Amino acid sequence: MADKQSSGWRHWLDVLARRLHGRRTDDVPPHLRKPFIRRGWRYTTLQFTAGEAQSRMLTRRPDVLLIDYTRTMMAALLWQPQPRRVGMVGLGGGSQAKFCYRHLPEARIEVVEINPHVVALRREFRIPDDDARFVVVLDDGARFVAARPGRYDLLLVDGYDETGIPEALASQRFYDDCRDALADGGVAAFNLYGDDVERHLDRLRRSFGERLLVVGERAMSNRVAFGWRGDPLPAPPFGLPTLLGRLPVGVRAELMPVFERVGAALLAQTAQQR
Repeated sequence: MADKQSSGWRHWLDVLARRLHGRRTDDVPPHLRKPFIRRGWRYTTLQFTAGEAQSRMLTRRPDVLLIDYTRTMMAALLWQPQPRRVGMVGLGGGSQAKFCYRHLPEARIEVVEINPHVVALRREFRIPDDDARFVVVLDDGARFVAARPGRYDLLLVDGYDETGIPEALASQRFYDDCRDALADGGVAAFNLYGDDVERHLDRLRRSFGERLLVVGERAMSNRVAFGWRGDPLPAPPFGLPTLLGRLPVGVRAELMPVFERVGAALLAQTAQQR
């Protein structure tokens, strides 16, 4: 039965990949719900249900990181200020994809999204077209990550549906695969939200051990977990100014308060582990 289900799922993805270029999304597995857009003079939001925004952007400034946790996740650049290859699980409204495309011109950016309805809205959210350094792949995120060991300097995991984090993106195997998808010295950032955050953190600790830093959001209930490969003490012992000085100028200017907060937490944890 498992082989038949797997074969059927691959068939759906193959069909969707062929149809997506023409923006047809009629052949879609029924559990992948179709989102809708709510556009206002200030905000444009992607929603699966009324009253709850899955993604939000400033209508007139589409590449600004608006939501606090998306800004915190980008603090992963403290570990890898000039990543050569960036992976993302979950497209949504493309906030982080657009930010990386703008501020990391030397990076190759690969985004995986399972829901073709979401991908079909990419132009509504001013997400760049595929080109030599940016691509959106229609695929299952867990399978995508598992097939790319040692590939990414930076991996951003923010895969949600209308019910929360899908089970395929919550398993111990998935978190192990995220660790293994990192190049030496690479870092992953995970957005964690919901009633079962501790379950995710337990699994992340099994995957990354002491190479894990968890930072809470001050105005939200999200927590962001950073896990990395390589030296268990990745921060140079020269203090926060040295960490900040490695960042691209444009990134540092836009996200300085976040970098200061996460950098201080990283250095404090480093000192405790010594």
